[in-house]
Amino acid sequence: MNDEKVLTFTFITVTYNAEETLERTLRSVAEQTYPHIEHILIDGASKDRTLEIAHTHGGHLAKIVSEPDRGLYDAMNKGIHLATGDYVCFLNAGDKLHDSETLEHIHSSLVACSPSLMTLPGVLYGHTDIVDDDGCYLGPRHLLPPEQLSWKSFRQGMLVCHQAFYARRDLCLEYDTDFRFSADFDWCIRVMKQTDDLLHLPFTVVDYLQEGMTTRNHRASLVERFRLMCRHYGVASTIVRHFGFLLRSLK
Repeated sequence: MNDEKVLTFTFITVTYNAEETLERTLRSVAEQTYPHIEHILIDGASKDRTLEIAHTHGGHLAKIVSEPDRGLYDAMNKGIHLATGDYVCFLNAGDKLHDSETLEHIHSSLVACSPSLMTLPGVLYGHTDIVDDDGCYLGPRHLLPPEQLSWKSFRQGMLVCHQAFYARRDLCLEYDTDFRFSADFDWCIRVMKQTDDLLHLPFTVVDYLQEGMTTRNHRASLVERFRLMCRHYGVASTIVRHFGFLLRSLK
């Protein structure tokens, strides 16, 4: 008799007029060899073919919600409230799981550290590859996740891509919607502050589309990120560290 716990992963995809990129995201989740998946789509009342594409994958989507929202992070909060899986991960339209066995590899890593799966790490985090609009590989993300991670690690920047960050559902706080571009940075820190048990996955878990909202609003995102670092790490420490960032970039 197998007493191993059945582990479920919830993926939340937030969309608005995403007809050009949604298909590969939905397909990458649907093609996983690991079967215990909950995929939730939160749409902001798209005007294009986004919902039509979503409904063609209706057998693989646990929930489809389409209604006006107050922005990206408001939609993400809706997804959190609907999630029922053990771990929650956000996968934007255009991003995809690295290959069809990604979740099998993650599950195997969890079993290796907790055979019965009765004690689960608070956070799982892995590596990220960057892809272009056609899904073609451009290279690894320039910030590599460390073997040992804590909330203090993000003093050096967002060392783990948001889409490569799996939070145990009981640790999933709401996003702070006062931040338009960097609430994910704040959210990851607040999640990590609740746990010392973080598991490094030493392999690529996601292919990330380079043109995300933060990339398109780079300057505003940096300003928000500075404010958030002051909030979590103190003003003086943040200013000193940013001088270091500046010197490093000049070199």
